Amino acid sequence: MADTGIPHFHNQPGVAVIHVGAKEFMCIGAKPPFDHPHVFLDMGSDGEIICPYCSTLFKYAPSLSAGACTPPECAHHEAVKAA
Repeated sequence: MADTGIPHFHNQPGVAVIHVGAKEFMCIGAKPPFDHPHVFLDMGSDGEIICPYCSTLFKYAPSLSAGACTPPECAHHEAVKAA
C-alpha cells in the first residue's frame, strides 16, 4: 500500500485561513462526525482557493511539504484500520 496520497485538511478550529503545501487536496470541513462531503480542491495556477462547502480560504505555501499546513492541527490523517 502506498503511504502517500491526497492530503486532507479540516477547519475544526475555525481559522480564517489555512496555509497548505499542496495545490491539490481534500477539504473535509470539521472533524468527523461533523465533516462535510469531502471535496477535492485544485488551485491550478492560482495561489488560493475557497472551499464551496465551508468557505475556508486555503492559501498555497510552497515552503510547506505537501501534507503540511499552518496551523498544523488542521491536517487530517485518516485512521488506519487493522485487518
